[in-house]
Amino acid sequence: MDRRDFLRRGAAASVVAGSYVVCGGYDWLISEPGGRAASLPFDLVAVRGGEPDVMFQKGIAALGGIGVFVKKGQKVVVKPNMGWDVPPERGGNTNPKLMAEIVRQCLGAGAREVYVFDHTCDNWQRCYRNSGIEAAVKEAGAKVAPAHTEGYFHNVSIPAGKVLKRAKEHELVLESDVFINVPILKNHGGSRLTVSMKNLMGNVWDRRFWHGNDLHQCIADFATFRRPTLNVVDAYYVMKRNGPRGVSVEDVVTMKAQLISTDMVAVDTAAARLFGMNPKDVDHIQFAADHKVGRMDLENLKIERIAI
Repeated sequence: MDRRDFLRRGAAASVVAGSYVVCGGYDWLISEPGGRAASLPFDLVAVRGGEPDVMFQKGIAALGGIGVFVKKGQKVVVKPNMGWDVPPERGGNTNPKLMAEIVRQCLGAGAREVYVFDHTCDNWQRCYRNSGIEAAVKEAGAKVAPAHTEGYFHNVSIPAGKVLKRAKEHELVLESDVFINVPILKNHGGSRLTVSMKNLMGNVWDRRFWHGNDLHQCIADFATFRRPTLNVVDAYYVMKRNGPRGVSVEDVVTMKAQLISTDMVAVDTAAARLFGMNPKDVDHIQFAADHKVGRMDLENLKIERIAI
């Protein structure tokens, strides 16, 4: 999709939803409190032992299939971690096999179009290419979109934010009917862990503010803005140290695991435990729970565990 197409779509959306301004047309995206959707049989699905695509097939089937989340004619955005110019085995980016399978299932459910993007840290074209994600999702039928200039991002207000009161969010997310968040689980020098809430930093332009003004609180604050329709945590290759970019494959362990949930707090809590950390030691998880974004009490949630 080229820049003119973005502008054309943005102009059309503004007629319906209002201008792209703080406290403007996207306030309807503000999250409601977390908790299991009444139609879902489980709060969380945990899968281990398979390839990324097969684990997703098994996991999403346990929740009733992708058709529970994606309806015919909808516009879907699938947001990986694609921020680093490293190959899949380095554990810096979401696994391309998983991304391709999610795209295929969304299109199979009747999605009108599926977009993939990330606001990368390394050169965006090299990240898209060398992560393996661009080729994989294009082959599966998705459209890969840029996010390397500020013009693709628009002001939104964060009314529940304690520190983060506004941000610039990518317009594809703002205009999507379905937003699927697909982080990779890994170590991070600033936030301790990268999981679903941290992955939302790839949606925004102005990340320097977050790093300079209580990163954990900003992550939790932004989680109040819009909860993804679905969170799929890739824990196939897991970077245990030197994150978020890593140094070598020696930083990575092969866990062959995956976590799926509509609740970012629950899935990040489970991911922290899978990583070997106490979730309460990852401040933004606790802060988001305090914000009522979701739940940390896994012992009281309905969890399906699948071994392949």
